[in-house]
Amino acid sequence: MVQPYLFYEGRCEEAIEFYRKALDAKVDMMMRYDDNPEPPPESMIPPGNGHKIMHAALNVAGSIFMLSDGLCSGKTGFQGFSLSVQAADEAEARRRFDALADGGKVNMPLAPSFFSPAFGMLTDRFGVGWMVVVPQAM
Repeated sequence: MVQPYLFYEGRCEEAIEFYRKALDAKVDMMMRYDDNPEPPPESMIPPGNGHKIMHAALNVAGSIFMLSDGLCSGKTGFQGFSLSVQAADEAEARRRFDALADGGKVNMPLAPSFFSPAFGMLTDRFGVGWMVVVPQAM
C-alpha cells in the first residue's frame, strides 16, 4: 500500500477543516507536537509551535492520506503530483470541484470528456493539485 503524506508547514489544521467541508473527510487520527511522548528536538520546529499537528490521518471515501505541519516553516509548495478523487455522479463532482476550488485555481473546468461524464483539474488554496472525476459507466 502507498499512502500520500502531505506537509502543510504550519497550515495543517486549516487544511483538515477545508477537506472536511470540501470532501466530507473524516479525521481518523491526529496528534499535536505537544502530545508526543518523545518531543522532537527544539531545533526541529520553531518555539511556540507545540500546538501544531505532528501527524494526522484523513479518510476520504475509504482512502487514507496523512498530513502534518512538518517543520512549521510557513512555506507550502506542492509540485509534481495531483490527488485524484472520484465522485459518484456529476452533482457530487460539481460539489467537490467547487469546494476544492474555493480560494484556489481552476486548471481545467469540470466538463464531460471522452473518458468521463465529468472531469476537472484544479489547485486548491494550499497548492495541492486535484483531479475530480466521475468514472465512466462500463
